[in-house]
Amino acid sequence: MPGVGLGVDVHRFGGPGPIWIGGVEIPSEQGLVGHSDADVLCHAIADAILGAAGLGDLGEHFPSGDERWRGASSTAILSQVVAMLAPHGLVLHGVDGTVIAEAPRLAPYRQAMVQALSQVLELPDGAVSVKLKSSDGLGLTGRREGVAALAVATLGAARSRPAP
Repeated sequence: MPGVGLGVDVHRFGGPGPIWIGGVEIPSEQGLVGHSDADVLCHAIADAILGAAGLGDLGEHFPSGDERWRGASSTAILSQVVAMLAPHGLVLHGVDGTVIAEAPRLAPYRQAMVQALSQVLELPDGAVSVKLKSSDGLGLTGRREGVAALAVATLGAARSRPAP
């Protein structure tokens, strides 16, 4: 059923950088720990899409115990999730994501994230929004223990996709 979905993801820092966020490689002293490349924004968007489509969650389709996805690019995973929509007569209309991190500084990479995600999601830039927030020193992101992301995805019937 067409609708709106919410996705959330968090990864802790560990090991050497760089990190990947929104399909963009970002220099960082520490990397993010995860089964794939630990791209929190791609993971949150994928969960939002799956939720909006009523297709479960990321862990259900790409379990951490599945070696096929060890070290995988999260943009490849996100592309697979988008491909799951067509058999259900659904199309992605847009996504809105927020990354919460104290470090590294992400603002210089925001537009590159929008462009990378637009390409993977097959959406015009205007249908993809990426916001960057700090947590003002509070919580796990404030203590620089990790990075978090939230995302909302909107879907509709394949024939009702609005013009770009």
